[in-house]
Amino acid sequence: MVMKMGGQYLVLLFLSLAAFLFSFSQARSITTSTKPQILIETNQTAATARRCPYTLTIKTSCTSPKSTRDRVSIAFGDSYGFEVYAPRIDNPSSKVFESCSTDTFQIHGPCIYEVCYLNLKRVGSDGWKPESVKVYGPDRPAITFKYDKFLPNGVWFGFNHCHKRSP
Repeated sequence: MVMKMGGQYLVLLFLSLAAFLFSFSQARSITTSTKPQILIETNQTAATARRCPYTLTIKTSCTSPKSTRDRVSIAFGDSYGFEVYAPRIDNPSSKVFESCSTDTFQIHGPCIYEVCYLNLKRVGSDGWKPESVKVYGPDRPAITFKYDKFLPNGVWFGFNHCHKRSP
């Protein structure tokens, strides 16, 4: 069977699209001398091909429950609409988000400009009270979002300090 040149490009486009759609987020632990540092790979959209590293330092309040098995998601971004989203940053087996603890996460995702919003989502029955979340990005100053409130269950909760950009 002879395939026309246009058909070869169509097959290549289909395979590229299939590879993109089947790449999902993954998390893996990096061992350190104290608590594990967790590396999270986020999904990317076709519009944001460059990837950048981010470090998150999340401090759990001393008035939070001793530990939580709740699922925790995070999304942060800039005023241009670029966003880093990690559907799951918790890991109950590694004891993240214990009361009075600080956990560090390495997240790779789309490159964004200055972080101006951050939202957390908790799903579960244990409850969790983050004290603060600090985001370090490449070539940008770190920004801290102070929570010190129990997160509601099943809804995004956070801060938006973005100034609307004109097109």
